Amino acid sequence: MRRTVVVVGGGYGGAAVAKALESAADVVLIDPRDAFVNAAGSLRALVQPDWAGNMFFPFDTLLANGTVIRDRAVSVDPGGVTLGSGRRVEADYLVLATGSTYAYPANPKADSIAEALDDLRQSHKELAGAERVLILGAGPVGLELAGEIKEAWPHKRVTIVDPAEAVLPGFRPEMRDDLHGQLWELDVQLRLGAGLTASPETEAGRAGTFTVTTTEGDEITADIWFRAHGVRVNSGYLGDGRLTTPTAQGQVSVTESLNVHGYDHVYAIGDITDVAEAKMAGYAMRHAEVVAQNIIAQLRDEPPTATYQPLPHPMILLPLGSRGGTGQLPTPDGPAVVDAATVSQYKGADLFTGRFTEQFGPSAA
Repeated sequence: MRRTVVVVGGGYGGAAVAKALESAADVVLIDPRDAFVNAAGSLRALVQPDWAGNMFFPFDTLLANGTVIRDRAVSVDPGGVTLGSGRRVEADYLVLATGSTYAYPANPKADSIAEALDDLRQSHKELAGAERVLILGAGPVGLELAGEIKEAWPHKRVTIVDPAEAVLPGFRPEMRDDLHGQLWELDVQLRLGAGLTASPETEAGRAGTFTVTTTEGDEITADIWFRAHGVRVNSGYLGDGRLTTPTAQGQVSVTESLNVHGYDHVYAIGDITDVAEAKMAGYAMRHAEVVAQNIIAQLRDEPPTATYQPLPHPMILLPLGSRGGTGQLPTPDGPAVVDAATVSQYKGADLFTGRFTEQFGPSAA
């Protein structure tokens, strides 16, 4: 008798593990959205709304043999999932893959493709008419957003503010030097070591001239601003403690095999895990490979032996538009800095659209 694998969350890790297991089990994927969202494309979708459909891959074409339930999990226990609608989904194996929520536009606000595209078109109109752009946060999202804006509108004045003293600490100095040089060439103003004394008076992503004061006493006047910081792990459905107790950060403690502690049939992947590494799509998909191998072994009544070890050094591909950017990738000899051409080839040119088209089928574009 075929057993049932329930995957909670259809992001990078969840969609990958569901796809990998659909031929070996009855797979049920639970997600409130109607599509897999390649969030790596969200910032380009903001500046190029005609391109935006490329980041959405409808779930109804993802699983040829599985079932997709468009709903939210409100509780999980060792035997299955309870949904917001009240429906109960029983499971032989569970995979928790609910990821994190990031500030818009890094993640769409809406759960449907149509509504998300409407939001992006409206935001694009607001941004198009603004000459001075303020970005709060100099992490990868803020930097990529600046690069996309400058490629689309080279004349716009873009300022990034962050209270941190350095950009991307923990990465190779030569990579960070390359990044600073490209930002200078793009005329992106980077204000580090400075926060704001108060938030802008206007709503994020809405045009309207305002002036803010930094903690150093400088004034910055802009016509629109975006928040590029703040992450919340999507683990509220575990709050009742029926399965496990999340950490203070809302994450789930897992073993090397990515089992939730205490269960050999329950796994967690991606941002929701307490694995000591940056929360990135590439890592979530590596988690998915490990979990898929282990569940397939269990379905065959074989011992699950796949384990996950974080990389010893951080990796990143950081595009600045379709042609610029920098990165750091692992090699047998340690982390290696890669140039803009390499970043463009592997990510910046199409932001993984081709990769996910091959994996999941055609996008909504």
